[in-house]
Amino acid sequence: MDKPVIELKQLTKRYGEFTAVSGLDLEIRPGEIFGLLGPNGAGKTTTILMMLGLTEPTSGTATVCGIDATRNPMQVKRRVGYMPDDVGFYEDRSGLDNLVYTARLNGIEAGEAKRRAEELLGKVGLADAARKKTGAYSRGMRQRLGLADVLIKRPEVIILDEPTLGIDPEGVRELLALIRDLSRNEGLTVLLSSHHLHQVQQICDRVGLFVGGKLVASGDLDALSRELDGGPSHVVELDVVGWNERLSERISSMEHVTSVETTDPDALGASGSASAGAPGAVTVRVSGTADVASRLAAFVVENGASLVGLRPMRYGLDDIYHRYFEGGDPSGRVH
Repeated sequence: MDKPVIELKQLTKRYGEFTAVSGLDLEIRPGEIFGLLGPNGAGKTTTILMMLGLTEPTSGTATVCGIDATRNPMQVKRRVGYMPDDVGFYEDRSGLDNLVYTARLNGIEAGEAKRRAEELLGKVGLADAARKKTGAYSRGMRQRLGLADVLIKRPEVIILDEPTLGIDPEGVRELLALIRDLSRNEGLTVLLSSHHLHQVQQICDRVGLFVGGKLVASGDLDALSRELDGGPSHVVELDVVGWNERLSERISSMEHVTSVETTDPDALGASGSASAGAPGAVTVRVSGTADVASRLAAFVVENGASLVGLRPMRYGLDDIYHRYFEGGDPSGRVH
């Protein structure tokens, strides 16, 4: 496996009696889009500032691109692009001028700086507004320009702190699609901080749930689901005509299946046939640690029963968010 691009070990930041970040362990892989999801005040921005060497940790280490961010912050800054939640530009200058200025500050020759700036303005959809003063840009346009601004020096990693804040829904959709495409096409590693769970869910390969300065869970959606009190990551509801005890037992023995239950405890009659009788159907809930929906459908039909409904379900970020951030039901209801 590739060495992590970002590696945080027991990263901690205290301000007097207050602990902003506590014992954070995290690895982010090359080319990954990782979402740091948590409510405002959870410690996300403080974590980012430590990764950039902009504030020193109380203890622990932050290694970015193999560089200790505390000891060598300037080396980290050369290889990482950072977009804060409110990007600042010279408002009396055009978008093109602002990008060229950033490029020149990063030691890029004037001709190359202009070429890169024009190329990036095209990529982020601002070619037509390249010579328009940024003071007249909308919030969404400024965020797009901010994305071009962090890319001008061709970083290995980009860190985006609440990039969709204050943008209208269509602008959010377009910006997220742009971030995803840039990551995939350019091989960029992206760390995206947000408190909007649906936005994180749309583009991130993995998510870390950050609450009260602590990373309470981390992984893809299936991994997070399993961390909800060890619950199953997949649940399938089947509507079956001809359900019987033998079929129940055989499905229970399938690989990755953890439980099989009918929604009606009296669904099975003494003869082993569905008490509802044909054409009545029994609703069966099958829980497991992997997606076995297609296998279940085939299995039911192969064993002489009729499948009249199938609804794959699993924990969504809604459930996880409610469980960790809002003090919801620890059982984490699936939908």
